[in-house]
Amino acid sequence: MGDRRFFVVGDIHGCYLKLRRLLDQLDWRPGGDDLLIFLGDYIDRGPQSYEVVDTLADLSSRAANVVTLLGNHEDLFLRFISGEPGPQLFENGLSATVRNYTQAGHKLTLDHLRFLHGLSPYFETEGQIFVHAGLKPGRALVDQSLEDLLWIRDDFLQSDYDFGRLVVFGHTPFKQPYLTPGRLGLDTGAVFGGPLTCVVLPELRFMAVA
Repeated sequence: MGDRRFFVVGDIHGCYLKLRRLLDQLDWRPGGDDLLIFLGDYIDRGPQSYEVVDTLADLSSRAANVVTLLGNHEDLFLRFISGEPGPQLFENGLSATVRNYTQAGHKLTLDHLRFLHGLSPYFETEGQIFVHAGLKPGRALVDQSLEDLLWIRDDFLQSDYDFGRLVVFGHTPFKQPYLTPGRLGLDTGAVFGGPLTCVVLPELRFMAVA
């Protein structure tokens, strides 16, 4: 990887204005060697899920050095789009996304669908594993279930299992980045009034916008 840097962004949850301010501050450039990685949960709860997806879909289409991961909220939205019934789909803030997408001038475009269906369950490098929620201790990366990749909390956070690489994740909100040996959590509760946080690796430099 050489001198490649990784700009990793935590959960956005429809906080479009925070996303725009953060992107304006990053010294990442489309088409360069540095990777810009988003850890999932772009939608739900916040007011502007459509705008967030539109921004990330456009960015991903223009720059090969963008990595977008699947979060549990995007998975629920895709299940809703596919026609899966069940009120449980709305227990995590999906109604805010549906309202946003049905506003005047908004629609679920083919570009948005391509973006959502193209999200990856994880991304790995020699030194890091990037994933939305975390990993099941004692299980190889290729054997992880999608359920754990998108939803796991306590089994991952309360274990000292060594995955052999730094696991960078979102999903579980903290007041500040969560850093313990082998684990780095970047969901700092942007939709709950906290900042939207980005870490630059390998230098471990944090950036945040309120």
